[in-house]
Amino acid sequence: MLFDSSLRKDLARSFGATLVVMLTIVLTIMLIRTLGQAAGGKVSPQDVVLLLGFTALAFLPTILSLSLFIATVATLTRMYRDSEMTIWFASGVGLSRFVRPVLRMAWPVLLVVLLLAMFVWPWVNQRQVELISRYERRSDLSRVTAGEFQSSADGRRVFFIDRDTDDARVGRNVFVLTHQGDTEAVTSARAGHIEFDGDDRFILLERGQRNEENLKSHEKTLARFDSYRALVDEKVSANITNLPPTARTTLELLREPTRAYQGELAWRIGLVLGAANLLLLAITLAASNPRRAGSWNLLLALLAFVVYYNLINLSQAWIASGKAGMGGMLVAIHGSAFILALAALWWRDHATTSRRFSLRRSTSP
Repeated sequence: MLFDSSLRKDLARSFGATLVVMLTIVLTIMLIRTLGQAAGGKVSPQDVVLLLGFTALAFLPTILSLSLFIATVATLTRMYRDSEMTIWFASGVGLSRFVRPVLRMAWPVLLVVLLLAMFVWPWVNQRQVELISRYERRSDLSRVTAGEFQSSADGRRVFFIDRDTDDARVGRNVFVLTHQGDTEAVTSARAGHIEFDGDDRFILLERGQRNEENLKSHEKTLARFDSYRALVDEKVSANITNLPPTARTTLELLREPTRAYQGELAWRIGLVLGAANLLLLAITLAASNPRRAGSWNLLLALLAFVVYYNLINLSQAWIASGKAGMGGMLVAIHGSAFILALAALWWRDHATTSRRFSLRRSTSP
């Protein structure tokens, strides 16, 4: 039918343009944020592009839902402004008739949102946790900038390395100040490098000396060495076991119905239900008077989107804290939004039908 095909084409074009704009804005913001974290030493500079890609995938369900919502509101608003809606209404097409073509265009996007929320979201968060954890657990020598004093991860050692090689595991003119209990030791060596023994990582110093002092008794010892081996506080192949709920798979959330896991599961389900309910709300929120200038309906639609998604986040916090149950919150928020969308659609459709019949009655002889 001409009505369905033309509306789907307009919605698809508007959705594509909106999605490109939204992705550009979000990626720009996330790039600035990730570069700031890299400059602050929280993430590896080599992983900036990879983390940016993971962040884009993590935000993609929300971006798709928002783009679909804005595209629907903007397309129908333009049809109101250009009096196309008046023509369709006069032809006997009610507002509820717009639900079918909108859903036919949107169902692939809703399916992608479902897959992203249920499967890609936990995978992305797990990869991010692994990258950040691996960078935080990197070797102490790799933390040190040549020519600068810097503390180790546990704060018990201070390093200085005059590194003249590209290999982060090898350094020249190594200086290490160590605090352990009541003992303070200063170790200096001409060279140092990292050694591996199973899952443990050691630092091997060559041709140096160690000055050790007991802070209570003030006893001092001096030892010279050709080779000195010390354990670094980390595991090379550390397994991340204590993952947050956001990095747990959907199957794990279903198997262990704890409060935190139920809150995360409700949030993932809420993304999909929210995207579908917002489509119905968009059809009614797009209604506007073509004689009145302005885009207040678009601002109202954006406000509705912000409120709805804040309620989804709030429901996750309430479920995780035990203030509400998962089923009750899903029904309360998304069921209420669905009923509200249907009621608003019925009211708009009924008002349009009544206005059309009144116009026919007044123009009949």
